[in-house]
Amino acid sequence: MTDPRLAELTRLLPALKLSVDPGDMEHHGRDWTRRWTPAPLAIAWPASVEEVQAIVRWANGHGVAIVPSGGRTGLSGGAVAAQGELVVSLDRMNRVLGFDPIDRTLTVEPGMALEAVQNAARERGLLYPVNFAARGSCQIGGNIATNAGGIRVIRFGNTRQWVAGLKVVTGTSEVLDLNRGLVKNASGYDLRHLVIGSEGTLGIVVEATLSLTSLPPPSQVMLLAVPAMDALMKVFTEARHRLRLEAFEFFTDEALRHVLAHGAQKPFEEEHPFYVVTEFDAVDGQAEADALAFFEFCTGEGWVVDGVIASSDAQAASLWRLREGITESLAPHKPYKNDVSVRISAVPAFMEEMQALLAAEYPHFDVVWFGHIGDGNLHINVLKPTELDNAVFVEQCEHVTTLLVETLIRHGGSISAEHGIGLVKKPWLSSVRSEAEIALMRGIKAAWDPNNIMNPGKLL
Repeated sequence: MTDPRLAELTRLLPALKLSVDPGDMEHHGRDWTRRWTPAPLAIAWPASVEEVQAIVRWANGHGVAIVPSGGRTGLSGGAVAAQGELVVSLDRMNRVLGFDPIDRTLTVEPGMALEAVQNAARERGLLYPVNFAARGSCQIGGNIATNAGGIRVIRFGNTRQWVAGLKVVTGTSEVLDLNRGLVKNASGYDLRHLVIGSEGTLGIVVEATLSLTSLPPPSQVMLLAVPAMDALMKVFTEARHRLRLEAFEFFTDEALRHVLAHGAQKPFEEEHPFYVVTEFDAVDGQAEADALAFFEFCTGEGWVVDGVIASSDAQAASLWRLREGITESLAPHKPYKNDVSVRISAVPAFMEEMQALLAAEYPHFDVVWFGHIGDGNLHINVLKPTELDNAVFVEQCEHVTTLLVETLIRHGGSISAEHGIGLVKKPWLSSVRSEAEIALMRGIKAAWDPNNIMNPGKLL
């Protein structure tokens, strides 16, 4: 290590895995946004809480910023290291530390992939229910840092609902043991909830105690073809009334075309403007009868024009691929993404305004949108034309985002539903948070991280 600061870190922690390899620097210096050129100082892979603490002490002594790194599947620039930061990857801290069958909690290190956490819960006869397409590569520490949601929020809520305790190394290198898995703890401020969703700006999660729940009953997956946008919420309302929903997701014909081009199987002979994939409990014959009655009612009302219900696990996975494969299928097109939310009751009016705005402002761009309509979360992807310069493309998209934010404000919505603020959405934070709230957030940041070394420039 030619940099004297890194040489000192190596002397302090001779067992620490540290790299300045250009490939490592590029890979760990960015997330899925691909909008910033990675330029970290180095990549460090601590293997213990003590090593994380020592790294933070070293960073404070040398004024080096730290970017905590999980699976780097983020879409808001929250894990980007483009200003000479030290990337602290939690890849090596990936073990199950404990399981309590009475409390039904699983204690894990932050580098465990979400899918590994889900598998560990299932091996113990229980469920960790937070779920989304990036489950195989995203890490639980990053899920906590962004309060990740996903496809089953309608039934199980966001990550926040499942975090029973946290250990965090703050910007001063102090270890906080927050809540310790207690169900009831009326002893002042619950600092655990400040960390959840803080995007690594307050500290580094080094241990998480997660609540588990019972394995779900058997379920069914159904795909519906919907002829018009104004029918989507009518179908959702009817489904929520008649079925015990786990998920209710929608996507457009344009989204389907991209997934089919990426290798998925075409579900219907004819094309339709909108599609819904829904999963619901099917514990007995009555549940199946309710599902059939729901379908027949919706078709009778003209809200649904075609449908298919999975007859096997393989077919269920095939139907889910139509929704979960969208993000991966769009990646080669370098999409500009918006991740917005409104109250569920405001979805129809917002969607109508949003569609008109996108049609007027993006006449020459392909726009793909889909979302967790059952919790008011919509994902808008603007695809970059091959010949258009990326900087010009982003500038045009940010102009439209400003107009979109004005629409969100009218409907009481948020510019970030589940991806975080990071770098991408920082200019519009004030559309969601008041000046007084942002001032308090800055004060909290200063108390936890007085030297501003923890993911500086992100969120605030």
